[in-house]
Amino acid sequence: MPIPLTFGFSPCPNDTFAFHRAVHGGAAAHGLQLQPHLEDIEALNRRAVAGPEAFDVTKLSIPALARVLDRYAALPSGAALGFGCGPLVVRREDSPLRSLQDLGDARVAIPGEHTTAWLLLRSLGPAPREVVPMRFDAIMAAVEDGAVDAGLVIHEGRFTYAARGLAQLADLGELWEQQTGGPLPLAVIAARRDLDAATFARVGATLRDSVLAARSDPAASRDYVRAHAQELDDAVCAQHIALYVNDYSVDLGEVGRRAVEELVARGRAAGVLPPGPAVFREGA
Repeated sequence: MPIPLTFGFSPCPNDTFAFHRAVHGGAAAHGLQLQPHLEDIEALNRRAVAGPEAFDVTKLSIPALARVLDRYAALPSGAALGFGCGPLVVRREDSPLRSLQDLGDARVAIPGEHTTAWLLLRSLGPAPREVVPMRFDAIMAAVEDGAVDAGLVIHEGRFTYAARGLAQLADLGELWEQQTGGPLPLAVIAARRDLDAATFARVGATLRDSVLAARSDPAASRDYVRAHAQELDDAVCAQHIALYVNDYSVDLGEVGRRAVEELVARGRAAGVLPPGPAVFREGA
C-alpha cells in the first residue's frame, strides 16, 4: 500500500503546474500517495509554524522554514528560486516615495510576516513606520485606494502592477542578486524530519519527476492550473510558470542550496531569524 502523506502547496500557477503529476498518481511510482491541500503561501507558513495541524510535506517561505527546522528539512526539488523573480515594492504614480529609504516614514502592505518578501525588505531597507499584513492578492488594491503608501507584491503582481497604474519603487530580488551574485531563494518544499530516510528520499524523487514531467508536457496540467488561477489570463499564467519553474525547481544543486543557506544565515546574523539546525537533512 502507498504511504499517505499530506502535501500543502499554493494555488499559484507555478505550484499547480509543477506538482500536477505528483498529486495525480505520479507519487505511486515511489510508493507514496500525496494528498493535496492548496492554501496561500502565508497560510501554509502559519500552519507549519503553529505546529499541530502542519502538513507532512509543505511549501514554505524561507523565514518560515527557518522557524521550523527542528521539525522540517528542505527537499532538493520543488523549490522556487532564480534570477529576476524577486518581490517588488510598488507605489502609486503620484506618490512622493522614491527609494527604499523613504519607507521609514511609510505605511506598507506586506504579504505576511513569515514571507521571504518581508525578510528581504527588513534586510535591505529601513523598517517601515507601519506594516499592514494582508493576503498577497489584496495588496495592489490597497495601494491603489490609498489605504497604504506602498505594497510588497509577489507572485503574479510582478506582471500586472503596471497595468493597474502602479510604479515600481524597488526590485528586492535585483538588490539581492547585486549583493550575492546568486539566485534569490523564495520558497522550498520541506518534509518532516521524523520521516525515515527512504520515505524522505521518495518524496524528493516524486517532486523531481513531477517537475520534469510538467516541463516536458506543459499541456497536461493546463486544466488544473486554470482551475486554480481563474482570475489570470493565459499569458500571465505562462509568464508566471516560466519565471518560477526552472532548473532549480528540478534540483537545487550546490548553487541553490548555498543560496537558501545564505539567506537563512543572513537572517540569523541580523537577529531576524532564530538559530536552529541545518536547512537540509544530512545525505538528502
